[in-house]
Amino acid sequence: MSNTDNPFGGGYGSGSATTTLTFGSADAQAPTAVDVIKDTTTAGFSVDVIAESKNQPVLVDFWAPWCGPCKQLTPILEKAVQAAGGRVKLVKMNIDDHPAIAGQLGIQSIPAVIAFADGKPVDGFMGALPESKVKEFIDKVASPDGGRDEAIKEALATATQLVEAADFEQAAQIYSAVLGEVPDHVAALAGLANCLIELGDIQAAQATLESVPPAGKEDAGVRAAHAKITLALQVAELGDPSALEARLKANPADHQARYDLAMILNAKDQRDEAADHLLAIMKADRTWNDDGARKQLLQLFEAWGAGDPASMSARRKLSSLLFS
Repeated sequence: MSNTDNPFGGGYGSGSATTTLTFGSADAQAPTAVDVIKDTTTAGFSVDVIAESKNQPVLVDFWAPWCGPCKQLTPILEKAVQAAGGRVKLVKMNIDDHPAIAGQLGIQSIPAVIAFADGKPVDGFMGALPESKVKEFIDKVASPDGGRDEAIKEALATATQLVEAADFEQAAQIYSAVLGEVPDHVAALAGLANCLIELGDIQAAQATLESVPPAGKEDAGVRAAHAKITLALQVAELGDPSALEARLKANPADHQARYDLAMILNAKDQRDEAADHLLAIMKADRTWNDDGARKQLLQLFEAWGAGDPASMSARRKLSSLLFS
């Protein structure tokens, strides 16, 4: 059967598949070989293939006892499906006993393997492929590192764009969708926490960060979220900026007032001004509050990110101050 008369949408190797932000359900445990391979009938096809393919892809092997290539393909196919660890299931249909489904699908020669996902045929191949090609096909339709991961990658890219556009609610929804599929996804946890911070829900952001696995604690996004939470909690206790400005006007050496004002300016996203106040404290008295201005400036860098223009500008000023 050629691609032109293939009813499965382009066929294996066509590259026509698209990915959307719709994730399947992960099994709690990988099924055993008995679970992933079975025979079916015309009556059982709806349950064994259509319904089951909504949980994970199902490969249907259309074969017949007299078919020599089928006998070559079947052990290769079974071995590859078992090795896939539950990412796909294999359903075998003897077309001599059950010809109706093959006829409906337009299958003209065997062996024919058709992949079903979400209740629909999505890909297929004809003939007895070698083991390497069968594994490649399974990886394509099961997409352990492709379909789902590609969908997650695209979702995270979209969320990043929404964050840049200050649409934190929509971004948070996307991050939540990713976490619904991969609960310990570090980038999604960090992204959701940062969105929650921007939306003013510090408590929810803290709870989100508690789900970060130990290996992800040093992730830049996670560290940034922790730094932002610390700053937000500090700012909540600082009071009226007008009063702080009045104190500075009366006494430019009031370092505490200048420090508190820097925190408030940062909360208002006036990053350059916040950094300049902390640098002014350092210039006047490096020992104040146990070098507290410099330590706070470093925390701001972490919250802003190394590539932020305010970070880069303030780092240059800090370098000049420290080493001039």
